[in-house]
Amino acid sequence: MTVLVTGGAGFIGTNFILRWLAAGGDKVVNLDKLTYAGNRHNLSGLSADRHELVQADIGDREAVDRLLAGRRPRAVVNFAAESHVDRSIHGPADFVETNVVGTFNLLESVRGYWGTLRGEEASGFRFLHVSTDEVYGSLTPEAPAFTEDSPYAPNSPYSATKAASDHLVRAYRHTYGLPTLTTNCSNNYGPYQFPEKLVPLMILNGLEGRPLPVYGDGRQVRDWLHVHDHVRAIALVLERGRVGGTYNIGGRSEKSNLEVVLAVCRLLDELAPDEKIGPRERLVAFVADRPGHDRRYAVDFGLIASELGFEPSFDFVSGLRATVGWYLANRPWVESVTSGGYRSWIDQNYGESRGAAARAGGDAGRPGGADGEGGNVR
Repeated sequence: MTVLVTGGAGFIGTNFILRWLAAGGDKVVNLDKLTYAGNRHNLSGLSADRHELVQADIGDREAVDRLLAGRRPRAVVNFAAESHVDRSIHGPADFVETNVVGTFNLLESVRGYWGTLRGEEASGFRFLHVSTDEVYGSLTPEAPAFTEDSPYAPNSPYSATKAASDHLVRAYRHTYGLPTLTTNCSNNYGPYQFPEKLVPLMILNGLEGRPLPVYGDGRQVRDWLHVHDHVRAIALVLERGRVGGTYNIGGRSEKSNLEVVLAVCRLLDELAPDEKIGPRERLVAFVADRPGHDRRYAVDFGLIASELGFEPSFDFVSGLRATVGWYLANRPWVESVTSGGYRSWIDQNYGESRGAAARAGGDAGRPGGADGEGGNVR
């Protein structure tokens, strides 16, 4: 038996494949476009009889059709997406192309393939679409957490394109009967995350003594989910979820961005002290808030807990310590992904904050001075 994973060389896809195969799951065919955030070396240690990497775009109907017909997977797990809010603000076209048009083309290919299946192959087939809590919009501080019934109200080009892809998946279930599943997760963190996102960016900048840019007042709240818990939940949904169902996946760890950054600073001071850099909290630099920045996300994952028995195994303290430890122990991986292209992006997105950080000095760690958050979401 075979499972087709799209976007499996990215952060969450990599962790899913590693866990899936370690648990004795089916062979994985991994279709990935290998853009800047996809890294073939993440999975280079896997044996060829258990994992096959195919470089292709989910929007390439001919390539996907050929792959489905040749490998005949029992399921498709779709991680493929452009996922960084800041990048979507600078260049939304790529997000529309991948997240909307790409998902449409993938669904069309999968629908055609599923139509060729018979008997138990057809009834047992699943298409699992991985999405985000950002499709629900922003919460006030006192509002209850998002549930699967929360209305969609996306506020960024990224979340709008993910909302569109969710609606397409729902429509293909309702109109064509395609056996779909959808998951909407909160903010992920953990090993192999590309360092444009908040946690790894703070770790790497802190190790180098570079400014730690924090958007606005730093009090934007997110629910933090360790990626190992997320991929465990995805596997549960794939194997036992209700066909046509949507499941929210959260970590029960609401933290403000500033809390996260300061927690990283404390861990780096403990695990990688550097007399020349001094206390990392001094590196925090508040920068101008990004346009349309959502104030709070929170996820009610009661449905997946009651139906499938999911509970997070990491609290934020243990999860963040494990994550900082992984980045400290995997410097060669970090060096391989922080290329000239990565540096150019950081300079483009946060360049103006650097001078502010240098001027802020020891006062930078206090909320209310400058502004910001250093990258967000998956």
